[in-house]
This record gives sequence, C-alpha cells and structure tokens, in this order.
Amino acid sequence: MPDVLRSGVAKLYAHLKNRLRFIASALVVAGGAAAFSSCSVTSVLTPQVDVGAQTSSVSQSRGLARLVPSNPMMAAYPRFQPPAAPGMSMPADEVACRKQLRRLGVTYKDLAPINDGGACQIDYPVQVQQLSGNIAMKPHATLTCAMAVAFASWTKNELASAARWKYLSGVQTIHQGSSYSCRNIRRSGGVASEHSKGNALDVMRIELKNGRDIDVRKPGWFAFREKSLLRNVRSGGCQYFTTVLGPGYDADHADHFHFDIKNRRNGYVACR
Repeated sequence: MPDVLRSGVAKLYAHLKNRLRFIASALVVAGGAAAFSSCSVTSVLTPQVDVGAQTSSVSQSRGLARLVPSNPMMAAYPRFQPPAAPGMSMPADEVACRKQLRRLGVTYKDLAPINDGGACQIDYPVQVQQLSGNIAMKPHATLTCAMAVAFASWTKNELASAARWKYLSGVQTIHQGSSYSCRNIRRSGGVASEHSKGNALDVMRIELKNGRDIDVRKPGWFAFREKSLLRNVRSGGCQYFTTVLGPGYDADHADHFHFDIKNRRNGYVACR
C-alpha cells in the first residue's frame, strides 16, 4: 500500500476513534443526570412514617417529635422535643392555673409538651408529686394543670376531711394507677380516653397516716367506716369532676376510682 494511502487511512481511523469516545462520554453524563433527577436526596432520606401511630404509655415516648423533619438532610434522624426554656411565654389561663396549684399547696413541676400522635397530647403538662397536707402522690401523676387543680381541690376539701372524720387520721399517700396514658376507651370503637389528654386519674388505694391502707375495691359487709369513706369519695368527687366511676359500676372499674374532667354537652356529669 502506498505511503500516502496508508497515512490517510490512519488519520481517518484516529478521527473515528475520537468521535466514538466523545459520544460514549456524552451518553454516560446524560444517564447520570437522568438518574440523579429521578432519585433526589429528599426521596432517599425522607422516611415513610405512620404519623397516626400511638404508644401505650408516655414513659416510652414522651417528647418524641414526629419524624417528618423540615430539613431533608436530617430526615434519617429522629428529633426530640426539648423542654420549654425557663421563662418561656405561657397562655394566661395556664399561668393562673399554676398559681392556683401553689395556693392549694401542690408540689409539681412543669414538663415538656407531650405529643404522641392523634389525641395523645398535652400542650402544658404538669407532674404532680405532692398534694396539700404533705400527701404524697405515688407514682407521680402527669396531668393537665386543670385536672391537677380539680384533683388537688377534691383531695383537700373532700378526701382529707372525710379521712379525719371517719378515721381520726390524715391521708399519707394516694396510690394512683394511671394518669396520662395514650389509649382509647375500651370497647368504644376508637374513642380517645381522657387519659390520653391528661384529663383523667385512677385512684387504686389510699394510705392513711395511722397506718390504715384502704383499698378502693368494694369492701366487705361489715367494713362500715370504709364503706362510708368510699361513699364520700364518690359523692364528693361529683362536685369537682365531670366523671366519677368506681367499684360497682362495671368490671373495668372494679379495682379503682376513675376521675376525669371531660367536657360534655349541657354540663352533663357521669357520677356512678
């Protein structure tokens, strides 16, 4: 083959090889751009969260914020809601309520807002530790301030005075079985319990300063003083709560008194 022809063929081969490399590079870049546009950082990192899920107890999840962050780069990490800063503004009715708690001699502390999804939330919860007359609350009760005031008022004006009259003794400790708890009313078809809003408290037993321990379950035939005290507990509670349910009402309340401040139409009170 002549040298001139051989040189021309070599140049043509080199040119075609360079063009093929260019086309291949362009296809790789285009494919990468398409892949990035269909699989963004947000779609990769934002988790699929069931925001309607509820917990069985606040002790397991208090302060846990919903996992739907505004910053997609932080989407893979749960965020915890910090306690309210000291001096943070609070609605006037909540401020007034806390003044009432202090006037009633209640020892309490403010907690961080609770939001466990759905109806399970308290914007300004308090933890009641001790009531007027150095009456201990065991365990400490997590409630709305309004419910804490209602219970503290009832304890001071009704329970404590009834114990002094019936047993010549003050109240040492109130043993509660449930304050805030994220749950529905049993057999209600999904209606939220007042416990899930911090508006309810269950009392299991009452310990007196003379050592007497009063179980609120229906007493025996000859427990006259105990029966009288528990009647006072039930009837006196109807002046402070909108719901008072206890032993004798149904099987679910056979071992405790349930008190709550549910808001009903026409001021209806369920005292049974």
